[in-house]
Amino acid sequence: MALTQHFDYLHVIAGMLVGVLVGLTGVGGGSLMTPLLVLLFGVSPQTAVGTDLLFAATTKIAGSVVHGKRETVDWRIVRRMACGSIPAALLTLGFLSWFGKIGNSTEHLIMISLAVLLGVTAVAVICRKWLLKLAHDIDPARPRSRVLAGTVLLGAAIGVAVSISSVGAGAIGMTVLLVLYPKLPVARVVGSDIAHAVPLALIAGFGHWIIGDVDFGLLAVLLIGSIPGVVIGSYLSSHASDRILQPLLACVLAVSSWQLFLKANPGEKHTAPAPTAAQSVSIAGEAAAKQP
Repeated sequence: MALTQHFDYLHVIAGMLVGVLVGLTGVGGGSLMTPLLVLLFGVSPQTAVGTDLLFAATTKIAGSVVHGKRETVDWRIVRRMACGSIPAALLTLGFLSWFGKIGNSTEHLIMISLAVLLGVTAVAVICRKWLLKLAHDIDPARPRSRVLAGTVLLGAAIGVAVSISSVGAGAIGMTVLLVLYPKLPVARVVGSDIAHAVPLALIAGFGHWIIGDVDFGLLAVLLIGSIPGVVIGSYLSSHASDRILQPLLACVLAVSSWQLFLKANPGEKHTAPAPTAAQSVSIAGEAAAKQP
């Protein structure tokens, strides 16, 4: 569709809102933008996921550049995660393409997956400090093979989750990485997670584009709001209190998860009531009168 067909202030405001929250909290836009597109704007789940993946990749490119210049990216972690996430994403995209052609259940699968992952993300946001404390209390002298295997498995899980629902590379990935690498500076873990999210989101986004699930007009309008929103959120992040932001974000994610679950399972459709006896006689009489 043309850009002018999509351009309205609600889309721009939605993009800016998500950009500000991403800048404030560091949680990936997939946890916020995809539910907004599905619940508020009525976009189909497949199109929302595909569009949001390229949306997230574009907004995180700038963050990766900044972290790269500041040398806060551990490319060893990025490579380990990519070893699991890239093959998993390609296999998941192939499955979605095949599954979508043989039935009409693909959107239901995406809705349920998105609802579950949003719920898990809400829990991860609330429990992040507790998990970090637990990680620091654990004996750091763990075998390197376990850390390596855990990182690759984390990448594979994120690759599947992101390809299906565009959620997973933000709060969930960050939390698990901080548990796996408790001695690594937080800024370095954040930079590594953002750097890994860019190629994964690009691959998954282009895969959805090939399938036919990306609306580039909608993507352009969302970026008009999100790019300045990320800048604003980044400046405000030093003045915002985690005691307010984290519970607020968790509540938004939990409500979105519940609403998506309700949307995916609307319950039994109401059937038309059976005609009464008088109505049946009237209908039969009209039918007989019409006969020659």
